[in-house]
Amino acid sequence: MAAENPTQKYGSLWTREELILAFDLYCRIPFQKTKANNPEVIELARLIKRTPASVARKLGNFGSFDPELKKQKISGLEHASKLDKEIWDKFHKDWNQLVLEARQLKNEFGFDLEIKEEKDIDVPLPKGASEKEVIQKARVHQSFFRETILSSYENTCCITGLAVTECLVASHIIPWSVSERHRTDPRNGLCLSATFDRLFDRGLITITNRLDVIVSSRIRNTGDKRIKDIICRYHEKPMIRPRRFFPAVSNLEWHHKNIFQE
Repeated sequence: MAAENPTQKYGSLWTREELILAFDLYCRIPFQKTKANNPEVIELARLIKRTPASVARKLGNFGSFDPELKKQKISGLEHASKLDKEIWDKFHKDWNQLVLEARQLKNEFGFDLEIKEEKDIDVPLPKGASEKEVIQKARVHQSFFRETILSSYENTCCITGLAVTECLVASHIIPWSVSERHRTDPRNGLCLSATFDRLFDRGLITITNRLDVIVSSRIRNTGDKRIKDIICRYHEKPMIRPRRFFPAVSNLEWHHKNIFQE
């Protein structure tokens, strides 16, 4: 039987399964890279047997729903379908389900599913036979969260401006161990350098609902000039805003109330 030619799908309606895979990719890559020449777009097109241009257009359709892009006067493509909007709405309410469904579909469509090991998975792991399954699931969730957060912040620490990907962490505002439903929600994330990720995790810095950096008095009152130069210089300064997926105010307020040390 001859392989299906992508042009045979020209003009045909997208299936729910194809849209889930497209939305998963939309979240993982910067909007400015949702182009037909992006290797990730090309690979998705090959596997779902559509053209790269068709996939790029569909990513643009999702962009038309994105409120953060609209604030930046960036418009997605018009003529999105009713099903496009349903996919957008459904998974904005349940990010964990998006990750699980997209993972299953990738298996079915023949994606290369090698998951990069993430060393910063803050989740209690059980002992025994189920441990491998839990670790694998955690890595799948963390892979999506990291790619989505780093792409939203353009691979830049939102406090220092450091743009060395190897030094960046996709930090959870409400910790992984505290809330399962927030684990993959991009609005529960910040892109931070490793040092500032640890400071945030320990409550020595926080971000206000106006997106300003606040440094704990424990740090500000130190007499160590190096600490003042490296950390305190950012006190009451605005963080670098993401292009998409702004942190949710309710999550930032939770961190200030429950983690931050005044």
